[in-house]
Amino acid sequence: MDSNGNLLADGDAVILIKDLKVKGSSTVLKKGTKVKSIRLVPGGSDGHDVDCKLDAGSFTLKSIYLKKA
Repeated sequence: MDSNGNLLADGDAVILIKDLKVKGSSTVLKKGTKVKSIRLVPGGSDGHDVDCKLDAGSFTLKSIYLKKA
């Protein structure tokens, strides 16, 4: 589920609702960034349950920082 309680599915597009610092890097994923074609990871480590690809690279994110586009 996203931050608003909507169910997410593989291939959905989502938007970041908060600036996220990338651990071990100076990169920041900006609020409002649209992410296309997510992939859900059941039982992801530390609650990171969404795989995605952005211009800055591939990331695993927590769905609480995403909203369905």
